Amino acid sequence: MTALPEYIEGLPNISGAEADVGRAVAAGRDRPVFLAESRIDFGRVKSAFADALHMHQPLIPAGGSDLRSAEIIGNLQHMMENQGIGDNHNAPVFLRCYKRMGEFIPQLVGEGKEPRIMLEYSGTLFHGLRKMGADDVIDALKAITVRPEYRRCVEWLGAPWGHAVAPSTPVQDYRLHVKAWQQHFAAIFGLEALARVRGFSPSEMALPNHPDVAYEFVKTLNDCGFQWVLVQEHTVEQPEDGWNPRRPHLPHRLVCTNSRGETASIVAIVKTQGSDTKLVAQMQPAYEARSLGRTELAGRSVPPLVTQIADGENGGVMMNEFPPKYMDVMREASGSETPPMNATEYLEHLFALGVEESDLPALQPLFHKQIWEHMKPGDGPDRLAQVIDELKRENYRFHMEGGSWTSNLSWVRGYDSVMKPMETASAHFYDKVVAPGLPTGEPRYRKALFHLLAAETSCYRYWGEGIWTDYGRELCRRVDAILEHDF
Repeated sequence: MTALPEYIEGLPNISGAEADVGRAVAAGRDRPVFLAESRIDFGRVKSAFADALHMHQPLIPAGGSDLRSAEIIGNLQHMMENQGIGDNHNAPVFLRCYKRMGEFIPQLVGEGKEPRIMLEYSGTLFHGLRKMGADDVIDALKAITVRPEYRRCVEWLGAPWGHAVAPSTPVQDYRLHVKAWQQHFAAIFGLEALARVRGFSPSEMALPNHPDVAYEFVKTLNDCGFQWVLVQEHTVEQPEDGWNPRRPHLPHRLVCTNSRGETASIVAIVKTQGSDTKLVAQMQPAYEARSLGRTELAGRSVPPLVTQIADGENGGVMMNEFPPKYMDVMREASGSETPPMNATEYLEHLFALGVEESDLPALQPLFHKQIWEHMKPGDGPDRLAQVIDELKRENYRFHMEGGSWTSNLSWVRGYDSVMKPMETASAHFYDKVVAPGLPTGEPRYRKALFHLLAAETSCYRYWGEGIWTDYGRELCRRVDAILEHDF
């Protein structure tokens, strides 16, 4: 496979090589990536656990004192250069956190252990690390990703490039985020490494629950070659009764039907419990898994899988307690009846037993049961809009804002000052770039796309009013300016 350049004219390589990326993903689609190297005796495993670390820093217009002309840099670089402000003193620790799995894995493998970890880094973080000269971090990650003696231990999860939240990002833009992440990842780690990426981690665990948006979300993942998605247990329901999954430690099928009657599905790995980083930092999944035993699925005895994801750098527990706890648990669990397993590795063993994807129980996004009780798939978007309005009037808890790691945070309400400029920039990009069919390898396309995706990060909403919304609005302004000036 021909290597992709990581940068083109000073911008990360996020567009223009879609055909190369598509061929690489398609070539590996039906080939197991972990099974032959797994070293797990699945027949004697009682249970297993999977831990994932989510890493992200946004890009911000902060490389200078004037917001309108400041260079776009990574937030981590800004923290490093201003450590006397607020919590910015954590910047060196954050940087250490982004690198340390590249050191832990070789150490444990050298001890004869079988460590496992799933990693999810946003595209903006990858670019921010490069821009600040943290090449040693990328090099350490690359070693555990591509070297044969380590790669079985590490599973990368796909993500939206700019850490966009799926429920409130225009569906056509979300697809651009996913494709941009794939190409950027391939440019850093290689097309062969990209072909091994089978799972997807939505930013903020945000799952769309509007039927039409949910369908497009799953269709995007399918079209981009992903085989499974991570979902939060309280954002999904069983179609038959509207309850949260009763067997969350088994894989499911996320089935999404839209108002036109089209259906898309993908394997879902259920993340259980809350979002507290202490769960992963203190390796709670390992201890929960030890309390479980084999169970029945499709007439076969299988081990359950306890899965968790957390920020890999935030909070004192993750910064300080995770390293020794991770090392201790990996040493204890390697070769045991409750070993660490990455999710794709687990699925490959499961399917090797003869379990089919169609055997997995179905799930759907929250509130879909209520919707389909009031209309039939195929009734169309106008009828869906009517039903949604009716259900909102009947039940104040009903909403179409999606679900995420916390059930009390909306990614829409109260964010008009950022949402409206984002929507305007998105529409402008479509009119000026997408509709005319500008080639994705065009420098103008890449420049506009880079600014649009950077503007759609969730951080500009999460932190509320203040400098973060100023950053978001400024990036949207730059998108509009680029589209007016360059096109």
